[in-house]
Amino acid sequence: MRAFQFVEWQKPPELREVPVPEPGPGQVLVKVAGAGACHSDLHLMQAPGPAPGDGTTLPFTLGHENAGRVETLGPGVTGFAPGDPVIVYGPWGCGVCANCREGRENYCQTTGGLGGGLGGHDGGMAEYLLVPASRFLIPLGTLDPRQAAPLSDAGLTSYHAVKRSLHLLGPGSIAVVIGAGGLGQMAIQILRALSAATTVVAVDTAADKLEIAKRVGADEALLSGDQAVTRIKDMTRRQGTERFTPAGASGPFGPVR
Repeated sequence: MRAFQFVEWQKPPELREVPVPEPGPGQVLVKVAGAGACHSDLHLMQAPGPAPGDGTTLPFTLGHENAGRVETLGPGVTGFAPGDPVIVYGPWGCGVCANCREGRENYCQTTGGLGGGLGGHDGGMAEYLLVPASRFLIPLGTLDPRQAAPLSDAGLTSYHAVKRSLHLLGPGSIAVVIGAGGLGQMAIQILRALSAATTVVAVDTAADKLEIAKRVGADEALLSGDQAVTRIKDMTRRQGTERFTPAGASGPFGPVR
């Protein structure tokens, strides 16, 4: 099969021919329908080498935002059948450390929560992806895997940030989303779907992004600056707001920079 692989530090990836992996016990082979390109991929390509203590080995296939259809089930796998549309949860934890047992595999104490496409594990920028355990698969139902793939990181990052503030976003509250790019736009939609916030405000330096923010659910869209600060203070009667800030958000693979 063809795979887009990271072969050498600070060198462009290469499209290479590699064997189709065979799923072992508990593993699932997914035929990839969509693989997102994340800014983390660019950071990785620009790095001079692995971080101290990081055992990343090359080459490996890029792509940690993946969705597709189940191709083959390894021995012992239940709950899925060939052809099922699935999205792949990105952070692959060990499953047995304290964090993993609490359902926080993105903070795995053994693997660091790095999954396919990161840390030396083959990802989904290939025709097939070997998923190490069926618990990393989420059924998609009628959602198109090609459109769903970025939700496994970009969508999950915004969800993670919003989820941590839901207890503060009761009826009558105001949520201010600072940064209305891809993550911010997803955050606005998630706020609308999950929170009881009465008003969602988007703040950005780009007018075109603010236009999109209004279309996806923001009640107000403000250009960043002193006037935006004044407007928000007036709206909240200077009592404070809850903020989702993409530039400082913690995603499934760690802080977003």
